[in-house]
Amino acid sequence: MANARSGAESSCEGIPVLLLVGGMGTRLRSVLSGKPKPLAPIGDVPFLELLVLQLRSQGLRRLVMCTGFHADQIQQEFGNGRKWNVTIDYSEETSPLGTAGAIKLAERFVLQSPNFVVMNGDSFLQLDLRRLIQFHREHGGPATIAVRRVPDAARYGTVHVDAQLRVTRFSEKIGLPEPGIINGGVYVFNREVLNHIPDGPSSLEKDVLPDLANQGIFALEQNGMFIDIGTPEDYARAQALYQSLSKAAISDSPSESEKQLQH
Repeated sequence: MANARSGAESSCEGIPVLLLVGGMGTRLRSVLSGKPKPLAPIGDVPFLELLVLQLRSQGLRRLVMCTGFHADQIQQEFGNGRKWNVTIDYSEETSPLGTAGAIKLAERFVLQSPNFVVMNGDSFLQLDLRRLIQFHREHGGPATIAVRRVPDAARYGTVHVDAQLRVTRFSEKIGLPEPGIINGGVYVFNREVLNHIPDGPSSLEKDVLPDLANQGIFALEQNGMFIDIGTPEDYARAQALYQSLSKAAISDSPSESEKQLQH
């Protein structure tokens, strides 16, 4: 088991990770004035630090922060990553580009790797990233999404998956408090996906993924902790769960107590 784990780690070494941290966080302005959302304090650390710790603990140490709103604050906080024993580069947008546009802008950082990982910078999903990357390689599609089953998907669009774990379609959020499978905000992409993203503003969720679904996007369901900080209510919840989130950041499998805290 140890040798298999070591092999999985080595197979992930050098894979770049794009962290999407450029959003304006308008819904959090009332509780987070003057800071970009990924720097929202959780306990005594910025939320984004939890993601950095999660990536480092699983052997992914080549990070690129796709910045925008208050980019200088993020760069000042994280620098070159040496404090966390990772390397951090920055891709700064000068005007809002959306999630796909930010990935396209950072193209130069991932062109030397056949695969790359993308993570939303305002949500945390506990998962085994090495397993996700292995799953992506085994299934051979252009993209793999980590998905999460939640009891109330009202705030989210939902992902529909067939018995072969292939994504059949995406549904826009409809605001009904019903259970569903949602996009967990963590992806593995083939480098060729960049050819499907135009220069300029575009949305990964609305423009790129629905188009790629025709080529075979796969989804791997996760059952670890999931939380985003997109609203004041969920941000307050994340603050209350600081200890559990910190523990989950360095663990790839949920404990029973963490399962009870799942979103």
